[in-house]
Amino acid sequence: MLVAEAYSDLRPLLFSIAYRMLGSVAEAEDIVQDAFYRYQRALERSSSIESPKAYLSAVVTRMAIDHLRSARARKEAYVGEWLPEPLLTDADAPEGAGMAERADSLSMAFLLLLERLSPVERAVFLLHDVFDYGYGEIAEIVERSEANCRQLAVRARRHIEAHKPRFEASRAARDQLAGRFLEAVGAGDMHGLVELLAADVVVYGDGGGKVPSWRQPIAGRDRVVRLLLGAGRVASELGITMRRVEVNDQPGAMFFDPSGGLINVWTLDIADGQIQTVRSVINPEKLGHLGPLADVAALVHGRPNGESDGGR
Repeated sequence: MLVAEAYSDLRPLLFSIAYRMLGSVAEAEDIVQDAFYRYQRALERSSSIESPKAYLSAVVTRMAIDHLRSARARKEAYVGEWLPEPLLTDADAPEGAGMAERADSLSMAFLLLLERLSPVERAVFLLHDVFDYGYGEIAEIVERSEANCRQLAVRARRHIEAHKPRFEASRAARDQLAGRFLEAVGAGDMHGLVELLAADVVVYGDGGGKVPSWRQPIAGRDRVVRLLLGAGRVASELGITMRRVEVNDQPGAMFFDPSGGLINVWTLDIADGQIQTVRSVINPEKLGHLGPLADVAALVHGRPNGESDGGR
């Protein structure tokens, strides 16, 4: 199989594996590109490779495992909450193409749950339970025995099932609730927010120490209502606009400055008819793949006294 043909056929699968392993669009893209470079070099040394899928899956998975091991210390030193890079999964979003059939493993809540697994556990679980690889194939990829891979999968599956996030069963109901919530934030509708938020709702912000954001989770309906009312007020003052999108297969929104620069991305977890979690990614290093970025520091400093309500 020629490199161009393999790229066309296998790139969506390989990106899907790498993104779920790493929670980073940019790093997943880099690993996939490197894997195809290695595939091309291997073809130059040999007339053919029996299974391009097996070869490339092994390269991507092993590189992702190595990357996770080396990134552990960086995540421990990360400023504030660490969240995965948002992935747009609207029907017309190029990054989301070909991923809908495995959408239940794309949510930020699920990706954060995977963070609790060791790199090899994560690889075995994803390859078997999400991507339908056989244990024999997986054993060769992660260079473990088949019996050990089965044990790793059982352990990972037990942990995932114990903490698996719940989401609104009806997509239509979920999207309708998300629309009402975002309208309430924009309108400063306190009563609407109280009605829509779960009593134990939590807001997480990921600024990575690069821009102002919430370094600790904000929990509880009363605190979150105050926070969101402040966010809506700041957005109105600064001329910030919002566009509803689907992020990691969950309802979400993108926020833009008056010139069209992207400020941040929200994703919402909805269950039992209420907003359970709001996750906000404002770290510019995690948003570059989504388009031109706003100068958040200039926006904040442009407010009276340079004040910020933490509305990210």
